[in-house]
Amino acid sequence: MLVRILNVVFDGLLMGGIYALIAVGFNLQYGVARVFNISHGEFIMLGAFLTWWFYTQHTVSPFLSLLITCPFLFFVGYILYRGLFQRIWRAAGSAEIYEANSLLASFGLVFILQNIALLIWGPEVKGYSYLTVPVRLGEVVFSTNRLLSLIFALAIGFVFYVFLSITRLGKAIRAAAQNPRVAGFMGVNIGQVLALCFALGVLMASFSGILLSMMFEIQPRMGLEYTIIAMIIVVLGGLGSMPGSFLGGFILGLVGSFVSYTQPGLSLVVYYLFFVGLLIFRPRGLWRK
Repeated sequence: MLVRILNVVFDGLLMGGIYALIAVGFNLQYGVARVFNISHGEFIMLGAFLTWWFYTQHTVSPFLSLLITCPFLFFVGYILYRGLFQRIWRAAGSAEIYEANSLLASFGLVFILQNIALLIWGPEVKGYSYLTVPVRLGEVVFSTNRLLSLIFALAIGFVFYVFLSITRLGKAIRAAAQNPRVAGFMGVNIGQVLALCFALGVLMASFSGILLSMMFEIQPRMGLEYTIIAMIIVVLGGLGSMPGSFLGGFILGLVGSFVSYTQPGLSLVVYYLFFVGLLIFRPRGLWRK
């Protein structure tokens, strides 16, 4: 029983680390750039499929494909914001109209990106085997790819938190999240910062997609589930709060792991009930600030 509990906790921490990366990206896009990006999960899907393609067609290690996939999708996200969402912002006239229009635009991106994936890779479920060698820690046995994924997710989260905390650009992002108008008066290039926030959100999604592809099967319509999870975590952790996104990701990962252990298939139902409860009893999240 103890071994089973430890396995469930490990799986919860693993998924929590990945969920945290997904939620941080979504929080940057909505909490700072004010784009309620329904297509966030589709960038996770693209990161997963590109990793699968590099590994199966060119035998490129998933960790090595980071150097190709992540910069490419970061560039796509930056161009997408500059070419689409920034134009919507200029034409909107108010923050409320912009949020509504950007939501509709990102909803359209869901179908565009899904159909691109269907045209290139087809509708079949894909998967590959990578570093499935078991690792024994006492009485508990983990697969190597899962252990490395957890370490990698924690490392990325830590580096990104340090980046936001101490670098000049990180402070500009935090200032833009608190009050973009005043930040602009203080010399922050708001347009550039918001574009970088959206692109960094895509970057976090691509990191998550790479880690997920190493452990689970992938398919072109996998993104919506992770978008919903990102929304729940952002509400749980607090809009614009990066520590809240990390904490919320691990909480939801542990909850999902225990639910999957007792009642497989009910995870999304529990997530939804969790989400509704948060909206009713704690709508501002754990981190109010």
